[in-house]
Amino acid sequence: MTGIQIFFLIVGLVILGSALMVVTTGNLIHAALWLIVTLFGVAVLFAILDASFLAVVQVVVYIGAIAILFIFAVMLTHKEMRDRGPQLSNIWWLNAIISLLTFGGLFWMLQSWNGYSKTATAFPSNYDAVGQLGKALISPDAFVLPFEVASVLLLAALVGAVYIAFNPRSGDSRK
Repeated sequence: MTGIQIFFLIVGLVILGSALMVVTTGNLIHAALWLIVTLFGVAVLFAILDASFLAVVQVVVYIGAIAILFIFAVMLTHKEMRDRGPQLSNIWWLNAIISLLTFGGLFWMLQSWNGYSKTATAFPSNYDAVGQLGKALISPDAFVLPFEVASVLLLAALVGAVYIAFNPRSGDSRK
């Protein structure tokens, strides 16, 4: 095994561990911080794969915008930071079995796929991938509509959090 493969496995284990902490911790702020660790690990994987643009986008968009927006929304609502309900449902074992079966099915499907062991073909040296991506993002025929919908959704979430935080009738029992 090469050093980069070992580093890849270590980063993968950190991502899996922090993703597990996101869904098992009882404190919402801690869950958001573990989410930031998970998203940063994905950015490191993009950097390992020489996809520097995607790594920067991962840090700026997901860590810099969405995770921080989540933290602000949690902090603005003035709710109890710890969940008092049970952390696991009574049928957690069924969820674990379904996730293992799904993982096994995906693993079997990828093992039987003949393109699994092939390497990607290289682009010509004059190919402008970032330029092509930029054109696709602003083209009305490509991805401009999903980005506009996502921005409206994030704005609505922020306005809703501010409304809940400053509305005295929002159910805040600490009057």
